[in-house]
Amino acid sequence: MFSGCANTTRVAAPEPDPVPLSFKEIGPWQQADAGTQAVTVPDQWWQLFNDPVLDDLQSRLVVGNQNLHAVLAQVTQARAALSSNQAARLPTLGLNASATRGDSLNSDNSGSQPPRNTVSLSGTAAWELDLWGRLSHGVEGAQASYQASLQDLAAARLSAQSTLAQTYFALRTAEAQQALIERSIAVYQRSLELTQARHQSGVAPLTDVLQAQTQLRTAQAQGIEAGAQRAQLEHAIAVLLGQAPSTLSLAATAGLPEAPTVPSLLPSTLLERRPDINASAQRVRAAYAQIGVARSAYFPSITLGATAGYRNSALEGLLSAPHRFWSLGPALALALFDGGARRAATEQAQASADQATANYRQTVLNALQEVEDNLVLTARLRQEADLQREALGFALRNLEITQDQYRVGTVSYLNVVTAQSTALVSERTLLDVRARQLTAASHLLRNIAGRWDPAQDERLAANGQ
Repeated sequence: MFSGCANTTRVAAPEPDPVPLSFKEIGPWQQADAGTQAVTVPDQWWQLFNDPVLDDLQSRLVVGNQNLHAVLAQVTQARAALSSNQAARLPTLGLNASATRGDSLNSDNSGSQPPRNTVSLSGTAAWELDLWGRLSHGVEGAQASYQASLQDLAAARLSAQSTLAQTYFALRTAEAQQALIERSIAVYQRSLELTQARHQSGVAPLTDVLQAQTQLRTAQAQGIEAGAQRAQLEHAIAVLLGQAPSTLSLAATAGLPEAPTVPSLLPSTLLERRPDINASAQRVRAAYAQIGVARSAYFPSITLGATAGYRNSALEGLLSAPHRFWSLGPALALALFDGGARRAATEQAQASADQATANYRQTVLNALQEVEDNLVLTARLRQEADLQREALGFALRNLEITQDQYRVGTVSYLNVVTAQSTALVSERTLLDVRARQLTAASHLLRNIAGRWDPAQDERLAANGQ
């Protein structure tokens, strides 16, 4: 009720630099109209990959991830700080009871009086008037800090979900590469046997046998490396779930899920849903509220206080009218000289606000870059995957022809080795491109906070949410 008397100027937090109207990788932002068919990404955005194992792992993530538990504790701390600041705006009530015995000198210092007993029971009340906005600024800052901590929790959860998805895709990629190497080993083993038979019959030289043996052993070594990588990724998933690595075992599938198709229509309010951006914005609010707290220190604090109770020399008859006492009145406190401490505190608060503003603007710029990067990746990797599939088809056809030519003796085994290596590299490259597609898609979903529903975002914006 006294906030209208505040003499401190409320400093408005600055807005970030204007967000561009378009992403150059996909064209202008568009607002969906009533006839638009929206593509909905659920809160469980990873379900777009249609992988039941990933769905199960994500459901266990929030329960067991220790990093999320740590951030949740920070939310609890921020909520407690908010409650403390809100309590400062309310009156305080206290109850005092005491019983003492003592003596003192006479007024003429001629001797001491007999010891006296004093028994008292009193109640106190105090209320600081928020005339200058110090308490309201404190509550505003604490509220913003609490909201920032909630957004930090959402950002940490989204980051953990994205990390789990990317680790899971890497694990499946390692499995697929291991399966490919095992198939190649089987082919190389047959080629070695054929080459040995041809050498024994005097058709092939010893160098062909050595080349075949080298190729086989190299593939076997690569298979061991892929198996070790797969085991390490499984351990990483266990730790993300809050488990000991020895307690998690995932069945191998050697298959990669398909990356979801990124829609061409995106909402203009998309980045506003990112929790890291919202957390940075709330920290700007909290920092500017602290400027108000610092400036209010230049004005006196006024507290209304009241005390009432009973005082007597004995407990008997304490609660009677003759022994009653009371006091009521305001108290004013003002620092007249502090050696520049208040000015330094104000400058520090202003510097903290400038820092929070710069961090906010940098967060927005980083978000724009991340979306741009992953938009171009999802588009280019789709084209790259199509070309790589064609390249793999050509490599397999060339291998088939070269093997037939070797069997009839028109080419050397070096041609076969080259063709087999080309086919293996081509297929492994395709696996790598598909894995990068999955990673880019999961990154993009994280960058837009797991949403790309233009119709829903338009409705929320119209409702002021």
